[in-house]
Amino acid sequence: MEVESKMPTCSFSGQKIPPGTGTMYVLKDGKVLWFKDSKSMKNHLKLKRKPVKTRWTEHYRKEHNKGVKTETAVKPAAEKETKTAKKTNAVAEPASTTSASGEEQ
Repeated sequence: MEVESKMPTCSFSGQKIPPGTGTMYVLKDGKVLWFKDSKSMKNHLKLKRKPVKTRWTEHYRKEHNKGVKTETAVKPAAEKETKTAKKTNAVAEPASTTSASGEEQ
């Protein structure tokens, strides 16, 4: 039997926590909070910062459309080609030395 454990995500930063790392914090009401590192834990519990207002968190990046740092955020090459403008090569007529009356100078 193969048991596949789901990687928890940090309650503050939104980043995945690798197995064997991180801290599980249980509140008095029974709610479980997972923290990737002490930086996230301190920002959430002691400093009472909101993840949406903290620039380095995944929650901030998602809320402000900054592009999430994952493999799914990479745009396919075909989409980039459609957005580029195609240049047209127009041949310009050389300026003639004739005046409006048709005489050469």
